[in-house]
Amino acid sequence: MDQAREPAFPEYDDDVLDSYSQTVMRVAAAVTPHVAAIEMTAARRNGRGRVGAGSAVLFTEDGYLLTNSHVVAGTRTGHAVFADGSRMELELVGADPLSDLAVVHGRRAKLPPAVFGAAESLHVGQLVVAVGNPLGLAGSVTAGVVSGLGRAIPVWSGGNRRVIEDVIQTDAALNPGNSGGALADTHSRIVGINTAVAGAGLGLAIPINATTRRIISALLSDGRVRRAYLGLVSTPMRLNPSAVIRTGQREGLRIVEVLPGSPADKAGLTAGDVLLTAGGRPVSDAESLQRLLFSDAIGEPLDVAVLRDGVELHLVAVPEEMSSNGN
Repeated sequence: MDQAREPAFPEYDDDVLDSYSQTVMRVAAAVTPHVAAIEMTAARRNGRGRVGAGSAVLFTEDGYLLTNSHVVAGTRTGHAVFADGSRMELELVGADPLSDLAVVHGRRAKLPPAVFGAAESLHVGQLVVAVGNPLGLAGSVTAGVVSGLGRAIPVWSGGNRRVIEDVIQTDAALNPGNSGGALADTHSRIVGINTAVAGAGLGLAIPINATTRRIISALLSDGRVRRAYLGLVSTPMRLNPSAVIRTGQREGLRIVEVLPGSPADKAGLTAGDVLLTAGGRPVSDAESLQRLLFSDAIGEPLDVAVLRDGVELHLVAVPEEMSSNGN
């Protein structure tokens, strides 16, 4: 079976560069051509001015790029500059604030698109490489390991609080401008889209998985994603042996915070609860919950089972549609 040809890079003596360095170099050489620096603009009273800047990843041959929603917020047009100096004018196709993903479009690219991987295959401690344009420094590469998986992080956007779910946490350094760039595995496959929105030195990336592929498809076809939301912050956890015996599950989602006034709050969910099932389906990570929260869940009663102080409770939440401002 033919294998994808990887770009060549200079050979060095093994005594000079260890295998770690050579792996990072190989991934950087393969991924950097697909990552562009982008600037997005919007009309202002005094004309057009720079509004948002970051990075984006070319993922189709006909010029579609994936970036962060917060990079393009409030804009419609812009431009991308690739590592080889080529420039592409852009138009916003659509954005989904809940996942912090957006799609922009330019002309058909001369470069082949990046190859998407599967974040489901990642493990804590695995080497990953981030490529982006932090602080305007084009084609910057940082490397690190996966520090955590399945995180759900509350952030502020435009004065409104929202939750980005199922993110990858990495210790690869990320700074403003990295947002929208690529997080790649050691096979040069894009497993995440970096986001620097959380700040506080956290390296976070939106995973490329079954849920985000569905989001990308919706953005391409409709320009938006109708999303239901519950309004809780959670983290995966293993159940203790007694809970495993009582529930028949080994894992659940520990609720770290419930946003005031959210559907989860109205349903009676509280911080410290362990979410076991939603809609009769076991939930063990943020993605398993996200899969239940697309347009068909809006306004429909959702049965949830939680462990609270060792007692299993059954509650009913009614997911609401996420508004355009991220709430």
